[in-house]
Amino acid sequence: MPVVCSSCEKKNAVLKRPKTGLSLCKDCFFWAFEEEVHQTISSARLFTAGETVGIGASGGKDSTVLAHVMKVLNERYSYGLDLMLLSVDEGITGYRDDSLETVKRNQQQYDLPLKIVSYQELYGWTMDAIVKQVGLKNNCTFCGVFRRQALDRAAMMLKVDKICTGHNADDVAETVLMNFLRGDIARLRRCTAITTGSEGAIPRCKPLKYAYEKEIVLYAYFKKLDYFSTECVYSPNAYRGHARAFLKDLESIRPSSIVDIIHSGENLSVKEDVKMPVQGTCMRCGYISSQKLCKACVLLEGLNRGLPKLGIGKHHKLLAQEPLTEKEEKKLKAVDF
Repeated sequence: MPVVCSSCEKKNAVLKRPKTGLSLCKDCFFWAFEEEVHQTISSARLFTAGETVGIGASGGKDSTVLAHVMKVLNERYSYGLDLMLLSVDEGITGYRDDSLETVKRNQQQYDLPLKIVSYQELYGWTMDAIVKQVGLKNNCTFCGVFRRQALDRAAMMLKVDKICTGHNADDVAETVLMNFLRGDIARLRRCTAITTGSEGAIPRCKPLKYAYEKEIVLYAYFKKLDYFSTECVYSPNAYRGHARAFLKDLESIRPSSIVDIIHSGENLSVKEDVKMPVQGTCMRCGYISSQKLCKACVLLEGLNRGLPKLGIGKHHKLLAQEPLTEKEEKKLKAVDF
């Protein structure tokens, strides 16, 4: 027997919301999802009329839904924002080249300007070349650091005021778990912030912070949005994958676990006597950094010197202090990656 939508009580329900358990028709689900994102944006005062906002676009479900919803809400509530798409080409054959084709179609579908920057033009390396050097164990470290800086550089080129990314509730909860397990107090303190980068970098915000991944998939599916669904070929061994698997197990038992973890992260306090990193700027490239050299410059230095292990773990301290001696280089090469 068909279930009636619990919101309008007129149409038959087509889904049961993972977040609330309510049975809704398509139209009521679309409205509820969009209104919740609007509530997130307005309550946190993420944007100011007249701002140029760059939407991080990868072609995946999260960024595609973000671009669609931002355009809808910008028109519905007259945010007065100038929206554009920002994409990064990491140089991953069979993955990023295909997903960028989706981004280019999104550009035409949403009639938004698009800027693409590549690792090759910014760093002289592609992820394919980096993986050949470092293997599949620590490659995500290189990609994450380079991509974050690349997105900022693209934003600076276009004089963007803010960047918004498609990080959803699942992503934020996973990050809380990862930072907790690593004992990374500095990142744990800021990973739940809906806006980051106020220290000097271009501010970033997460309009989908409280949107469940399952609901983003349902929204994209029922809206028939054009997105790329293949996972990165280099990410199967990523540490995040273990946090994600654990979170999915928790969600299957208690659906509210995702938002509960986020709220726990938001309410964590750090003792006053805990020393926190002080943000400065990289002496080489000028990017924000708590060290003399930013992580991207250290990683790049290691790659260019044939010492890709240089930026992994604590080895970056050697470079930040002084050039490596021949003996230190030999010792570093002997370390098991």
